[in-house]
Amino acid sequence: MRVLGVDPGLTRCGVGVVEGVAGRPLTMVGAGVVRTPTDADLSLRLLAVEQGVEQWLDEHRPEFVAVERVFSQHNVRTVMGTAQASAVAMLCAARRGIPVALHTPSEVKAAVTGSGRADKAQVGAMVTRLLRLAAPPRPADAADALALAICHIWRAPAQSRLQRAVALHTPAPHPPKGRTP
Repeated sequence: MRVLGVDPGLTRCGVGVVEGVAGRPLTMVGAGVVRTPTDADLSLRLLAVEQGVEQWLDEHRPEFVAVERVFSQHNVRTVMGTAQASAVAMLCAARRGIPVALHTPSEVKAAVTGSGRADKAQVGAMVTRLLRLAAPPRPADAADALALAICHIWRAPAQSRLQRAVALHTPAPHPPKGRTP
């Protein structure tokens, strides 16, 4: 399984590609950031994020895209930019028919470090260890994107089994009374 992880942001949008399957050693295929100038018009910044994500999709051909789920922050301006960059990444994947999964920061931290309250340094250290890298990926946004991809690879099989089980045990909806299908 090849997964593109996206740590959304307007100034630095982290991207990282990991390949492997749960229970086996994983391999980093690539990691980096898509940068946009802070003084550029918002529409041009979003276009730059789109072009950067498209380039990563073209180059690495992932089977899945894992995006950090935007959560509430005190700084509304920051959360808006993060949400907009997240939407761009999801749109790029959807345009190509690539499934998108959203993972919260605490899910990713728990999957990679064992603690949903881990700090960036702990996440970077575990990403380095899990991918057998010589040094932590820089900047931290790239390491976070790799952590998202790792989280998805590890969680996807269980989530898939859970979805199938729910589908098997969920009754089919009945048409409203008085109407025939």
